[in-house]
Amino acid sequence: MAQAATILPPLNARPIKNTIVLFDVDGTLTPARRSASPEMLQLLSQLRHLVAIGFVGGSDLAKQQEQLGTPSIPATSLFDFCFAENGLTAVRMGVPMASQSFIGWLGEEKYKRLVNFCLRYIADLDVPVKRGTFVEFRNGMVNISPVGRNASVKERNEYEKFDLKTGVRREFVEALKREFPDYGLTYSIGGQISFDVFPTGWDKTYCLQHIEADASLPDGVKYDTIHFFGDKTYKGGNDYEIYNDPRTIGHSVQNPEETMAELKKLFFS
Repeated sequence: MAQAATILPPLNARPIKNTIVLFDVDGTLTPARRSASPEMLQLLSQLRHLVAIGFVGGSDLAKQQEQLGTPSIPATSLFDFCFAENGLTAVRMGVPMASQSFIGWLGEEKYKRLVNFCLRYIADLDVPVKRGTFVEFRNGMVNISPVGRNASVKERNEYEKFDLKTGVRREFVEALKREFPDYGLTYSIGGQISFDVFPTGWDKTYCLQHIEADASLPDGVKYDTIHFFGDKTYKGGNDYEIYNDPRTIGHSVQNPEETMAELKKLFFS
């Protein structure tokens, strides 16, 4: 079992200089909405002694703690940088950084129009099951799920197959684009059962501003090499923008096992 490292080189003294490795969470470090394996956590702990590491996911920090941490070890102690909600909530070396608010940016009236439209749309959808929490408000975005985020693992797996065949989420996104063309929003399909809605520019590339700003800190680093691992790297997937960003070296993986194999090849061979 990986443990929160107590003896680590400072960020500016990692053996592989000026390099950080960022990871998507679901489908990259963990199976969707499940916990990281002990083998993955151990490999990440070893990697952290060579380079800086961080995760960037759409979920809030509490959900990422469930997947990456343990009851006795906070996820924020296992990574140098923790970017929840695409970096709208950020933690560096256990210390919170400046955050942004989706509701403050959009405004209450526009937000209510958006949510009301989504709930009416979901009410008319014919999907295999409906389980609750169809609209989840987060600090930096809104997560929309036609089946509901309370779906079980089995129901999530079944819905994912259904969605791939029918394109329910894709059509939902197109309907929102037509209804709210002037809202300045981006819609990003990720995971198995939902999609994220956030201001344009607040995709996963948002976290890169924190990485770039690190150089200005007293103990900061100018990261010249930024690796990113993700599974939803196709157009419309929630890893697409950061995977294709010219500031990153993108690695497209299908599952945590591929992530581990690629890390071993890159850093331990």
